[in-house]
Amino acid sequence: MTDLPHADVVANWQEVRAELAAAEAKAGREAGSVQLIAVSKTHPAERIRPLLQAGHRLFAENRVQEAQGKWSALRQDFPDLSLHLIGPLQSNKVREAVALFDVIQTVDRDKLARALADEMARTGKQLGLFIQINTGAEPQKAGILPSDADSFIRACVENYKLRIQGLMCIPPVEEDPAPHFAILAKMAQEHGLAQLSMGMSGDYGQAIAGGATHVRVGTAIFGHRPPLTARG
Repeated sequence: MTDLPHADVVANWQEVRAELAAAEAKAGREAGSVQLIAVSKTHPAERIRPLLQAGHRLFAENRVQEAQGKWSALRQDFPDLSLHLIGPLQSNKVREAVALFDVIQTVDRDKLARALADEMARTGKQLGLFIQINTGAEPQKAGILPSDADSFIRACVENYKLRIQGLMCIPPVEEDPAPHFAILAKMAQEHGLAQLSMGMSGDYGQAIAGGATHVRVGTAIFGHRPPLTARG
């Protein structure tokens, strides 16, 4: 899937929605219990707008700077959309992130948690937050290690008074994702967290079977991503 016309983006979205509903039914999940996040990172506003016009409202971006360049205008036309940050967040971009996003899924260190708490206190804007767990303990990947997760989750809730909604993970690409989804679900249950962001284009069916409440689907909707021209 490369360089798709905009009509195909909507058709792909409809196909993913149907497959998601089938996966919910197969897993014995209530219809509509899993939210589909359309991952629009690196795709321009003109490829996103048809989905908004078709009624989709839940999107995700990977970088603050790129998101700023396209979502400010889209929000003016679709003020009820919800935008998630699913890429690593630098502490020096917290102010911009809090202003732009509704949910940040990649809280993974004390400095970031403290900066988010301070900025939300300053602005009065409360975001939904997920803690990213590096379930595969991959050194190149963001996310807190499972061995450190219990104390970090408690610190976020008790020390920083953050509204932690759930947990997020990105399993290692070369491994079966199901055990990683199970780790995340068990950890969330132990901490009384109701939401699980896990599963992408290639494995969201397994994620739904494992208890996902949010699946992050990009390629299956938008096609392969074009090269980045700006990073942020």
